[in-house]
Amino acid sequence: MARLLLLGAMAALFFSSTFVLNRAMSLEGGPWVWSAGLRYAFMLPILAVWTLASGGPRALGATLRLFAEHPVFWTLAGSVGFGVFYAGVTLASVFSPGWVVATTWQSTILATPVVLALLGRKVPAKGLLFTALIFAGIVLVNVEQAGQAADLGSLWGVAAVLVAAFAYPLGNQLVWEARHGGGGRTGLLSRIPHIAQPALDAGRAPTLLLTIGSIPFWLCLVAATQPPPPSAGQVARTALVALFSGVIATTLFLRARSRAKTAYELAATDATQSLEVVFSLLGETLLLAAPWPGIMGAAGIALAVVGLVLYVCRQV
Repeated sequence: MARLLLLGAMAALFFSSTFVLNRAMSLEGGPWVWSAGLRYAFMLPILAVWTLASGGPRALGATLRLFAEHPVFWTLAGSVGFGVFYAGVTLASVFSPGWVVATTWQSTILATPVVLALLGRKVPAKGLLFTALIFAGIVLVNVEQAGQAADLGSLWGVAAVLVAAFAYPLGNQLVWEARHGGGGRTGLLSRIPHIAQPALDAGRAPTLLLTIGSIPFWLCLVAATQPPPPSAGQVARTALVALFSGVIATTLFLRARSRAKTAYELAATDATQSLEVVFSLLGETLLLAAPWPGIMGAAGIALAVVGLVLYVCRQV
């Protein structure tokens, strides 16, 4: 469990770059569609080169064959887990301040048990309690930040992040079910192919497969919105988001989830993403001159850490 949480915490560190860099891009303006779609346009060649460098042509060919064998599954999982997820996060930045996006995104911690339940997986009650404790800490951190803001933002922005918060764990869980689900599944789970390939455990392969699967979504989104060309600054910052959050963080996170063997461990791994608020706060404070948290914020951070410690101590 400790190894899973360490991988999850490292992923949260790199994931937090999304909020910091998107905040910086929002101050300059620029179409949100490019902030979202360009991230995955950059991720595709980076992941392909990484696969070639680490495993050679055989590894890249094996990964592409996995997509060719199950194109509908990977397109669905990629469109939901990467497409709907990141489109919601970037769209929210148009309507809502950065702290609203960061606050609402933490609802993904509570969305994970719901997704597991919808797919027929049971989550231990204590796991839900620890998740609620972590989420309470996140609320305290952001309530303090919200109290300093004059505008609560648009409900459209909140709605977009809520959709993203459910889409991300759903896409990830579809990959987990395909790798670990096995036979004897009924209902919705019976429609998910069983892909018994150890390559999916590395994190790099499923990230590349989901990125490829999301391409039709991004092409349709660009065609539907027809945004003006992005600025050079937007392209550069999006490239950094693609590397830090899209490639490094996602690979670490999917590797951690793949190594989880129970629904409890899955929920615990997903809960490590609460640390994104801590890392984002530090990043915004150091890079964007954001204020340090007060007593309420410090208490919230402490609650989140306690929740993670309880996850480690409570083994099943």
